Amino acid sequence: MLNSDLQNDFDSLRPGDSTEAGASRRTALKVALGVGYAAATLPIAAQTAITTSAEGLKAGPVKYTVNGFDVPAYVAAPAGKTGLPVILVLQEIFGVHEYIADTCRRFAKLGYLAIAPELYARQGDPRSYTDIPKLQADIVSKVSDAQVLADLDGALAFAAANGGDAAKAGITGFCWGGRFVWLYAATGKVKAGVAWYGRLVGQPSELTPKHPIDVAAALQAPVLGLYGGKDQGIPLDTIDKMKSSLATGTPAAKASQFVVYPEAGHAFHADYRPSYVKSAADDGWQRAVAWFKANGVV
Repeated sequence: MLNSDLQNDFDSLRPGDSTEAGASRRTALKVALGVGYAAATLPIAAQTAITTSAEGLKAGPVKYTVNGFDVPAYVAAPAGKTGLPVILVLQEIFGVHEYIADTCRRFAKLGYLAIAPELYARQGDPRSYTDIPKLQADIVSKVSDAQVLADLDGALAFAAANGGDAAKAGITGFCWGGRFVWLYAATGKVKAGVAWYGRLVGQPSELTPKHPIDVAAALQAPVLGLYGGKDQGIPLDTIDKMKSSLATGTPAAKASQFVVYPEAGHAFHADYRPSYVKSAADDGWQRAVAWFKANGVV
C-alpha cells in the first residue's frame, strides 16, 4: 500500500535552478538515484548516444514513499503545465541511469509527465557493478514482482499529485522493464503499454509468480511489443506463443500487437550501446508515440 505521506522534492525543481539549496537537493537525490551511465554499460558509444535538453522542462531526481521506503525516481515534465498525460518509464537491468532519464525528457518534450522509478533501490545500488551476472545475482534476483508493482502504483500517485493525470497514463519499459509492462497492463491502472524486448516466458518462483505469457489473456490495456528478430535471449517462438494467448483474451489482449525488426537484436533502442540499431529504434519510437495517442494516453 502507498504511504499517504508522499515525500518528494518535485516542487523544488525549476528550470535553470542554480541556487545553492537547489544544487544541494539535486546532488543528494542524484547520489540516491544514480543518474549518469551505469558502470556495467561503459564505455558508451558517444557518437550515437542521444542527449535531450531539459530546456523548458521541470526535470530531475525526486523521491516518493511506498510502505515506509523512499523510492528514488527521475521525473521530467513541461514546466508550468498541469493535467498532463503520464508515462511510466521502466529501467533496463542497469537501473535508472542517463539513458532512462533522457528517455523521460524525450517524452516530456512531447507533453508528458514521465517518471522512472528506481525499482530495486531497496536491494542495492547497480551503479558500481561492472559484471552483469554479479549484478543479477546480488541485486536483481532479489526483487519481487509485488515490490515493483507497488512502486509503480506509487509512481502513478506521485504523478497525480504533481501535475499529472493518472486517468491518462501509459507505461513503457526496456529489457528487464519490458517484462513489467505486460504485467502492469493487466492491472487496469494504465490505458496502454509499449514493451521493448521484455522477456515473455519463464519459470514461476516465489518472487516472480507470473510472467507475461501467464497474464496475456487478462490484459486490461493493449500493449505494443517491439522486439528484435536477432535477439538471442527472446526466441521468436515465445512471441508466437504470446500472440496465441493474446488472441484468446480480453479486448485489450486481442488489440495488442507485435513488431519484430529482423535486422535488430536485443537492446536496439539503447543508443549508447553497440546494440543500437537506429532504423529500428526510430521506427519503434514513432510507433510507441502513435500507440499511446491512439489509446488515450494524450
